[in-house]
Amino acid sequence: MRHIMAKSLAPTDSIREYMAAQEKKSLLRFLTCGSVDDGKSTLIGRLLSDTKQIFEDQLAALERDSRKHGTTGDDIDFALLVDGLEAEREQGITIDVAYRFFATPKRKFIVADTPGHEQYTRNMATGASTADLAIVLIDARQGVLRQTRRHSIIASLLGIRHIVLAVNKIDLVDFDQAVFDKIVEDYSRFSHNLGFQTIAPIPMSARYGDNVSSRSANMQWYSGPTLIEHLETVSVDEAAVEQPFRFPVQYVNRPNLDFRGFAGTIASGSVAQGDEVVVAKSGKSSRVKRIVAHGGDLAQAVAGQAITLVLDDEVEVSRGNILVAPASRPQVADQFAANIVWFDEHALLPGRSYILRTETDQVSATVTELKYRVNVNDFAHEAAKSLEMNEVGICNLSTRSPIAFDNFAENRTTGAFILIDRISNATVGAGMILHSLRRAENIHWQSLDVGKRGRSDLKNQRPAVFWFTGLSGSGKSTIANLFEKKLFASGRHTYILDGDNVRHGLNRDLGFTDADRVENIRRVAEVARLMADAGLIVIVSFISPFAAERRVARELMADGEFVEVFVDTPFEECARRDPKGLYARALSGEIKNFTGVDSPYEAPENPEIHLKTLGRSAEEMVEALELWLNERDIAEDQYDSGGGI
Repeated sequence: MRHIMAKSLAPTDSIREYMAAQEKKSLLRFLTCGSVDDGKSTLIGRLLSDTKQIFEDQLAALERDSRKHGTTGDDIDFALLVDGLEAEREQGITIDVAYRFFATPKRKFIVADTPGHEQYTRNMATGASTADLAIVLIDARQGVLRQTRRHSIIASLLGIRHIVLAVNKIDLVDFDQAVFDKIVEDYSRFSHNLGFQTIAPIPMSARYGDNVSSRSANMQWYSGPTLIEHLETVSVDEAAVEQPFRFPVQYVNRPNLDFRGFAGTIASGSVAQGDEVVVAKSGKSSRVKRIVAHGGDLAQAVAGQAITLVLDDEVEVSRGNILVAPASRPQVADQFAANIVWFDEHALLPGRSYILRTETDQVSATVTELKYRVNVNDFAHEAAKSLEMNEVGICNLSTRSPIAFDNFAENRTTGAFILIDRISNATVGAGMILHSLRRAENIHWQSLDVGKRGRSDLKNQRPAVFWFTGLSGSGKSTIANLFEKKLFASGRHTYILDGDNVRHGLNRDLGFTDADRVENIRRVAEVARLMADAGLIVIVSFISPFAAERRVARELMADGEFVEVFVDTPFEECARRDPKGLYARALSGEIKNFTGVDSPYEAPENPEIHLKTLGRSAEEMVEALELWLNERDIAEDQYDSGGGI
């Protein structure tokens, strides 16, 4: 019986010993990138094969797939190992990011195979966001291409400091050293200012394995390491555990009255019981009472560990805040400069509001200025009013409330963010924070003794912003003007902000591009907010074609204060009226960027007031507006008398 038990335990002990040995190995995360058909997927397949990471059944399936989809004749097409989507196999391209794990006796690896096509650049940025090293593949026949430059620049912006310059398909140029040397020279010249700490050029053939895991007999002129040798020995940047302590709070755990812990994953540094920590946003300090982890309490925890911290004091710490080392605190600001890689088909427009999401925080944010666009061919700085898909730019951003962050160069976890479209909820951009703006530290909200309630009570009215939107010629200005006359006659305090009138002064510097339209509405919304704060009933009459900007205007106002009025007149009727002769000129091509013709109008989906103008007079529509306003005031008076506000 003992003999049988010993036999059964022996394999288990071997597995445990193996797992313990694996845990002690260092982990290197890297990605493959470069232009289309440079051999990225083939290289990863070759690495998996050479390190014995392919099971027999996988190899058999790979052989079958190679006969069906392969591009290497009778040879195994290793690219099919990581090109898992049917569309990838049919087209012979990489679309999505594929992650693979493999190991050698010296190190563990996680590799991201990223697409080379320009339209999938956002996927490449995703793979680069967690990588320590990038293998930039170059087809020896093609040399340094536009997408090679683009991927290298993005890798630099995303904090990658180690590059392997893999000159692939060297067999197709007869293993010519001169070709290799020329490519290395061209890439070195291009990447001189990208901030890479190491660039290791290696000539190779991923298809046949030359210089991948074993030295090639076809290139006696090359004396450097193989790819595997370099990956096993390269020393990456300073370990995260040696950086200042950063603990983004992801969840406040309070299962009962006796326990209050802050859960998350340590982004950098280490923490021990008894250490002093500071709440980044408030500056309040406490000490670590317990470090709770799976399996019991710890005396110390380091970067990468998921833990729950229990503090000595009942300090206020919510999701989105960061616990930090008192001697090295992050910046806390609502304005900062950042690199942005743009992913979306719709351009980034300064003045438009997006959702900014960091490791744990989420706030409304506006790109206040696009300082310049980075030319991916020569790294030149170019003036631009917008960023198109896959372009890179340097921007200033302003957030609705302050966030805690580090410069991305100092901490990739707490210095990165994404931008999300407020309408579609799609991720439209990735950002790397450069530094806070000094004005963010010097400007504070001034507390005033006289407030909105006092100003509106003096006028015996409740402030409101009636935001009229509709096509040019829909009747907005006519209805808004008559509405103000009625309100003024009844003793109300009002002001009209009309699109044409504002462009004579405040917005005279703006044109009619999408970017200028966004800025036009942003300025008007800020003015309307100030007027509402003064207790006025503000009537805004603007085409305001974009739903995102109207939503931003709504969010600037207090609850119930923003009233969207959709003046709904069909395009054909507006063109027939054509009071300014603009439609005829736009339809003939004389006027560009005209709303409804060659620039879109996004109609409101749920306006507070929907005015369908066909067959109705302006007086009838003003009566509907007055009725809505009176009913609102009556409802709010009843709410006040019942104990509200």
